[in-house]
Amino acid sequence: MPRRADGADPEGVPPPVPDQAAAGPARAVAAETPCIQSLPEDVRTNYEIHEWRHACAVLRDDFPDEFADIIDVLRRFKLKRSHVIEPGGRKSKVAQAIDGEFFRKTPPWEEKQFSTKIVVDEVGIESPTHSVDCYRNGVALEIEWNNKDPFYDRDLNNFRLLFDLRIVSVGVIVTRCDELQAIFNRLGRGSSYGASTTHMSKLLPRLEGGGGGGCPVIVFGIRDVLYTEDE
Repeated sequence: MPRRADGADPEGVPPPVPDQAAAGPARAVAAETPCIQSLPEDVRTNYEIHEWRHACAVLRDDFPDEFADIIDVLRRFKLKRSHVIEPGGRKSKVAQAIDGEFFRKTPPWEEKQFSTKIVVDEVGIESPTHSVDCYRNGVALEIEWNNKDPFYDRDLNNFRLLFDLRIVSVGVIVTRCDELQAIFNRLGRGSSYGASTTHMSKLLPRLEGGGGGGCPVIVFGIRDVLYTEDE
């Protein structure tokens, strides 16, 4: 049947919006959005940045205090030689340096474990989620410096579940860029930062594949320009 003059069908349903006119396909992981381009120049220089579902704008506009904290911590971070060469433990010196800054903010961010369960016919079934490295006011931030790459699956799935439960509004991941491998090799630590550990090229396919579901996610990759010889 012919459409009306405004393009709607006879029942008033408007035509679909073409991809090029829409905000962008939901599957796209973007690196050159207006919000990312509006970030401070030094942040854009020092970090490889990607976002899913307009996370940058959500974070900046709806959570300005958390956004300001994240930008401040990122701008002051330096990748120290002493932290790179130290053998790994439960938590790396790099991760401690970053989350420690968030824990010292006012009000402080916190490592957060949520207690969740599914109730069916008044019977509760525990459905635990993983703890979040740094959490405040609906913003969840994970630091993945040198874990096994399936930790990305855990983080994204956690964001997805907590977003669906209306607990988390935006997820943030701070990780390392692939280019740092040259520094690790030069320091004789290349084998400790192997191909199966957390780095940007392992994260992006998971993000592009929808691992975070509907949760907006922004990721910051630490670049080699942040490396400093502190010893």
